[in-house]
Amino acid sequence: MKYNIIKCFLFSAALMVSGCENLDEKPVGLLAPESLFESTKDVQTAIFGAYGLIATESLYGRQYVSALMLRSDMADIGDRGTPAERQQVNDFNMDDNNGMVSKFWPYWYRVISAANASIAGAQSLGLSETAINPLIAEARFIRAFSYFHLVQVFGDIPYVDYFITNPNAVKEISKTPAETVYAGILADLEFAKQWLPDKQPASVRGRATKGTAASYLASVYLTRQDYAKAYTEAKWVIDNKDRFGYGLVDDFQTLFKAPQANDLKEHIFHIDFLGLQNGSSGANDDIVPPMTGVRGGDAPRSGWSVIVPSMKVYTDWDSRDYRKKVSFVDSILIGGKMKPYTEFPNTPRPHIAKYAQFAGTSNTEGRYSDQNYAAFRYAEVLLIAAEALAETSGATAEAMGYINQIRARARNWAGKQVTFPADVAPGLSKDAFLSLVLEERRLELAFEYKRWFDIKRRKLGETVFKGANALEKHDNFNPDRDYLMPLPRVELQVNPNLMPQNPGY
Repeated sequence: MKYNIIKCFLFSAALMVSGCENLDEKPVGLLAPESLFESTKDVQTAIFGAYGLIATESLYGRQYVSALMLRSDMADIGDRGTPAERQQVNDFNMDDNNGMVSKFWPYWYRVISAANASIAGAQSLGLSETAINPLIAEARFIRAFSYFHLVQVFGDIPYVDYFITNPNAVKEISKTPAETVYAGILADLEFAKQWLPDKQPASVRGRATKGTAASYLASVYLTRQDYAKAYTEAKWVIDNKDRFGYGLVDDFQTLFKAPQANDLKEHIFHIDFLGLQNGSSGANDDIVPPMTGVRGGDAPRSGWSVIVPSMKVYTDWDSRDYRKKVSFVDSILIGGKMKPYTEFPNTPRPHIAKYAQFAGTSNTEGRYSDQNYAAFRYAEVLLIAAEALAETSGATAEAMGYINQIRARARNWAGKQVTFPADVAPGLSKDAFLSLVLEERRLELAFEYKRWFDIKRRKLGETVFKGANALEKHDNFNPDRDYLMPLPRVELQVNPNLMPQNPGY
C-alpha cells in the first residue's frame, strides 16, 4: 500500500491554500503564517502539499520529465502528429513560447512557494530548534530539489528563499546568477543533511532523509565539477548505507514494476503516484506510461508512441545486457498475436518499457499509474562515487569496484546468473575509465531523466548529436544556445526584470 499522506496543493499566485483529502480540493483560508500555521501538524500538511505538487502532470507526470527525455540523445519523437511544442524541444528549434516550458516553469515555483510557506510557518510557531528544524529541513530539501532542476535547465533564474505575502512583489523580482542559486541549493541541502532523520516513518522513500540530502549534495557537487566534495558526499552515503537501509535490489526489473514498495531499498528519493486517482490542475496525473507506450497494441498495453528510443540506442545496446531487456518493449500483442517492433502500427521501432510495461493500477493506457518514480537511486550514488574519484585519483580499484557492483546486479537475469556485463578490466587510463563511467550511467539510468544533465555538464552536445557515433542526429545543435532552454515569454512580458532572455531565443 502507498503510505498514507494527505496531499495539499498550495497556490502562491492566489495566496490560497487548498487542502486536499482524497484529492478533493477544500479551500481553508488565506496563506499567511500567522493565521494558517498553528501547530507542527499544519506545517507537515504544507510540506506534504509541496511533495504533492511534484507528483503532477506539469512536473513528474509528463511535461518536465518529457522535456528532459526528448532533449537527450536517448529518446526521439515517435508519432509526429503530437503537438509541435514537443517536437521543438526534441529538434532543438524551440522558441520562448514553448508550451512545455510555460507549463513546468510556474509549477516548480509553486513547489518552491509551498516550501517557503512551510518554512515561514514553522518559524512562526516559536518552538525550539529540536521541534521545528526537522520540518524546516524537509521544506528546505524540497526547495533545493526544485531549484536544482530549474537552474540546470534555465541557468540564471529568480531565486526566492522567503515566503511572498504581497503578490505585487512578484513583478519586481529579477534573475539571480546561477552561481548564487547553486550556493542556496547547497546551503539548503547541508541544513537538510544536519536536521533530517535517518529514516522517515515506515522508511518511505517519498520523503527526504539525511541520506537523501547527502545524495543530492553529491549530485550538485558533481554538476559543479567539485569532484572532491562529490566523492566525499557519495562515499558518506555508501559507508552509511545500512544505517539508511540503502542497497541495490537483486532484480533490475523490480525497479520498474508498479506498484513498487514504499521502502524499496534502492530508492534514495521517489515521486509517489496513487493508482487511478487524480485531482484538479493535473494532480496525481501520471501520463508518462501512455506517452512512452506503443500506439496500436492490445489493451492494457496501448499507448501513444510519442516518446520513443532513437533506433540506434536500441541497436547499439548489447542484447546480452539484461538492462536492455528491461528497458525496451520490442514486441507486443496486436490482434491477439505477438508482433515484433517492425510491425508496430504507428511507430515501427522499439519503445520504452520502464514505465508503460508494468504501470500497475492504472487505466488501459497506463495513465493514472501507481508508480513510485525513482528521482534518485542508490546505483546513481555508486556512479557518482566512481566518476568523482576517477577525476581526482584516476581508475582506482575502489572506483572500479563501484561500477562492478552495478554490473554484478545486471548479471542477475531475472534470477539466472549470466556472464555479461563483465567486471571492469584493470589498467584503464583515467580518460578511458571516465568514458566507461558515463556510458554505464547512460545504460543503467536509461530514460530516467538523467542523460540530458550528463550531456550538459560534460558539454557533450556536439559529440552526441553531431558526431559519427551520434545516437540521435541533430546537426542544428548549437552549444551557444541549446544547453539552456528559454525563459517563458509570458513571464518576461509580465515581469521585464527577468530580461535578458537566454542567448539564441
